[in-house]
Amino acid sequence: MAAFLYRMGRLAFRRRWTVALVWAAVLAAVGLAGMTAPEAEEEPFSMPGIESQEAFDLMEERFPGAAADGATARVVFVSPNGEKVTASENKKAVEAAIAELADGTQVASTVDPYESGAVSEDGSTAYTTVTYKVDAAGLTDASRSHLDESLEHARDSGLTVEAGGDAMEDMGGPSGTAEAIGVSVAAVVLLITFGSLAAAGLPLLTALIGVGISLFAITALAGPLGLADTTSTVAIMLGLAVGIDYALFIVSRYREERAKGRTAQEAVALATGTAGSAVVFAGLTVVIALAGLSVVGIPMLTEMGLGAAGAVVVGVLIALTLVPALLAFWPDAILTRKDRKARRAGGTPRETRKVNGGTRWASFVLRRPLPVLLAAVAGLGALALPMTDLQLGMPGDEAKSTQTTQRRAYDALAEGFGPGFNGPLTVVVDARDADDPKAAAETVSERIGGTEGVVSVSPAQFNESGDTAVFSVVPTTAPTGQETKDLVNTIRGDRPGIESEAGATFEVTGTTAMNIDVSEKVQSALVPYLLVVVGLAVILLLVVFRSILIPLKAAAGFLLSVLASLGAVVVVFQQGHGADLLGVETTGPIMSLMPIFLVGIVFGLAMDYEVFLVSRMREAYVHGERPSQAVTSGFQHSARVVVAAALIMIAVFSGFIGDSDAMIKMIGFGLASAVLLDAFVVRMAIVPAVLALLGERAWWLPKWLDRILPRVDVEGEALTRPTAPEAEPAEKDLART
Repeated sequence: MAAFLYRMGRLAFRRRWTVALVWAAVLAAVGLAGMTAPEAEEEPFSMPGIESQEAFDLMEERFPGAAADGATARVVFVSPNGEKVTASENKKAVEAAIAELADGTQVASTVDPYESGAVSEDGSTAYTTVTYKVDAAGLTDASRSHLDESLEHARDSGLTVEAGGDAMEDMGGPSGTAEAIGVSVAAVVLLITFGSLAAAGLPLLTALIGVGISLFAITALAGPLGLADTTSTVAIMLGLAVGIDYALFIVSRYREERAKGRTAQEAVALATGTAGSAVVFAGLTVVIALAGLSVVGIPMLTEMGLGAAGAVVVGVLIALTLVPALLAFWPDAILTRKDRKARRAGGTPRETRKVNGGTRWASFVLRRPLPVLLAAVAGLGALALPMTDLQLGMPGDEAKSTQTTQRRAYDALAEGFGPGFNGPLTVVVDARDADDPKAAAETVSERIGGTEGVVSVSPAQFNESGDTAVFSVVPTTAPTGQETKDLVNTIRGDRPGIESEAGATFEVTGTTAMNIDVSEKVQSALVPYLLVVVGLAVILLLVVFRSILIPLKAAAGFLLSVLASLGAVVVVFQQGHGADLLGVETTGPIMSLMPIFLVGIVFGLAMDYEVFLVSRMREAYVHGERPSQAVTSGFQHSARVVVAAALIMIAVFSGFIGDSDAMIKMIGFGLASAVLLDAFVVRMAIVPAVLALLGERAWWLPKWLDRILPRVDVEGEALTRPTAPEAEPAEKDLART
């Protein structure tokens, strides 16, 4: 591996113009495809293999056209100062508002609350549902403006008027604020780390090129594949983070080799052969973790994982080809000012210092490995404790800011009609085999209506064939409450008796039931996913480090960091501690997809730091240093760069905490905290402490296993042999251009 990448680095150095033009052509071609691609249609959320999805599919089959994807707006009217919405003046204002709403060019229908019974028992609240002919993405600016103006006109009458539903969702694209914050902080960190504008700018430039290629590719494929907006957001998030980091490691090793007096071409080749090997295997672990999300069986999660994996692959390829080519254009520009002056004066850059912050920290841990290990494990364990209180769900309007009309509409409906009104259950009765379908549906309705925790059951609606009925069940509790989940499980648990009595089958669906089913499916898939991903990564690390214990230690450290980061997410987003600082106004269950998504991404990133840090220790050990010396050498050369890489990732992920989307906000916080804990606690404290305690045993590998494992030479041992290719003078190479 190292020898192959060494030759690749030399080739990229020599053919710098060709490499640069190829990447420019790729960016232009993909960019053109992305900009000319038809706009992607928003695909409805689906979850194969769960009851609520099967019931929804049955509804679409038996009620053709009834489950159309038309956007809806639920407009809520609340009377002022204890008045009733049924009072003549208020009723006149509500009816005028509904008439104005119905005049919209894309409006399909509106419902009169006084005729449909959509008035609360105390008469304080009423609501109407506005249904559109197109989905939310198809609503024109004129239709949205008409809706907003109608609401304002209704408010002029003295009524409190709020609206929820997908017609109120902001369909604008990402603002780019998060990316700008991440890039700005990354630039500062790189400038401090390298002390050179060129050295700081090169990783940023190549990372942005990689993100651009990935983003345009996803945009071009979004239409044919029906990709969601979150696919590109996550790809940007990860592509930017790993793109900067991978280039950072190549550039750092290049500067180190130049400091030893090597020519530019030889330094590029060695950096690509050694640090590039670590980049390849680190990227592989990330890709394995992200692509492994496909085994969960959730289409949206699969799209996000594969999209982000593609961005990581692009980042690896750019680090191995474009970065060496750009270094060839400006071989001295990325050196520090002192080193450039030394070269102009006819000298060579100074050798890397033997003692730095990394060596001092490593020496501290090596002197006290057991106390450091116990303190780190205890701290992560304490952070992980809130995980025992983890509650999963899907955030809805209740998770939005109280400054939004959607949240205020949610609260008004909950106050006027009860908390369960915002999350009704939908029951689909399949009475095709029943002797009397109407009697069968009535039996199911009565039995479910008598269940404790049910407020009301709507009249059953039959399809044209009269063999399938649908009715709504309003719980007494909120959609995300544990009591509502218990109610759904109770109804399903009583199913055999109800179906036997009715002579028909039924299924429970609706948004609330869908969220419950999704949570349960994710929880059941988490362990198999961990086994697949961790198993593959342990095998990969076994090949890289040729050790039994180091891959197992890496996996154990990852579990600690991911559990601690999930605990931090629970503390903020579920328990509400520090929520105000992050702009989280309402706490509640953690997004159902969060644990498995966080596990997938964090595992890949955790293995990044493991490979970069421990591969340098392995390199020192293979070249003859004692285990303790190898740990110190690894920290001497890698600690500063790993810290810089971690800070950059934290900055990139933290930028997404400010996103208005609750899902992206939660993911950004979870990833930022996970990288913080994994890089600074697990890799910087637990790893050296464990290696110090293990000594020679850390690198033990059975002889029979050593014989059958392929040798990939990540540490670059082959490059130090006398037969290694000799570098040509930099001046001769530069003359070729």
